[in-house]
Amino acid sequence: MTTIAFIRHGETDWNTERRAQGCKDIPLNDKGIYQAARLSERLIDEKWDVIYASPLKRAFKTAEALSGVTGLPVIADERLREISFGETEGTTEAERVERWGEDWMNLDLGRETNEEADLRWRAVLKEITVNHKNQKVLIVTHGALLVRIFKDLLQDKTDQWYGLNNTSFSIFQLTQQDSWKCELFNCQKHLEETATI
Repeated sequence: MTTIAFIRHGETDWNTERRAQGCKDIPLNDKGIYQAARLSERLIDEKWDVIYASPLKRAFKTAEALSGVTGLPVIADERLREISFGETEGTTEAERVERWGEDWMNLDLGRETNEEADLRWRAVLKEITVNHKNQKVLIVTHGALLVRIFKDLLQDKTDQWYGLNNTSFSIFQLTQQDSWKCELFNCQKHLEETATI
């Protein structure tokens, strides 16, 4: 059985400011660096086989923290980058409403479509599952893309997949019947003050 841990990157300043990041290459802030370090401690006694990551700094640096503990190199793949939000990148919700009106979500604004994002993540995930059959894979990527992935893998289009926390850890397993099951979702136990990792 192939096991994949999907990880959202650590916190950035734009996360705290609630700005759309998309493909802007925003680095981790101090809290994000701390979160990545705590997540890596969580993996000290675990066996993983490979690490994949988005090449955007916030995801790649989070993956590098995991690499430091596991000894595994980080494989960057452009197809794991965040969904592009076009002209809205760098803006808050209030700024979007002020600039484009309440109906801004229905405007094009150069955003990548869900279908375009789905094509690329499906392609890379298929390659990963073929190349790492029956292995344990860490994938560090981004919130909006992860929501697309989770909804598709579990055939569940509800809103329960939104609100992923920074450095959240979600474990999915590919069964013998080529279907996915979620074993752990949005877990941040590594950040709990009482956590003994």
